[in-house]
Amino acid sequence: MRMNLYLAVLAVALLLAASMPLIAHHAFGSEFDPNRPVLLKGKVVKVEWVNPHTWIHVEVTNPDGSREVWMIEGGSPNSLLRRGVTKDSLPVGTEIVVDGYQTRDHTLKRANGRNVTYPDGRKLNLGSSGPGAPPEK
Repeated sequence: MRMNLYLAVLAVALLLAASMPLIAHHAFGSEFDPNRPVLLKGKVVKVEWVNPHTWIHVEVTNPDGSREVWMIEGGSPNSLLRRGVTKDSLPVGTEIVVDGYQTRDHTLKRANGRNVTYPDGRKLNLGSSGPGAPPEK
């Protein structure tokens, strides 16, 4: 009897531990506002190639001349690699335009990125799960 209880507690603990990454992950609509598109132009200052999402930090110059750094969420490194995006696709200092959606908390300088456009017109798809996102490859 005692062994069965021990095994049941162990099984529940393992299931909870395995589900933690799923709990931490979020749906697009829970954090980002599909009615608040943003178009950001600036230079890449940092790229974080981490799970569950990549992050591109872009310094944007406002109309008044002030600057602010926006955090742009991309898909997972694995989903970006399948789309042809690598760590070297966005070197620091690169001027880009990001098409995406701002967070529901409009005070944060964060967005979910759909596409990145380079000055020469090339585009990268950032693996967004928001409106208009292409299907996963």
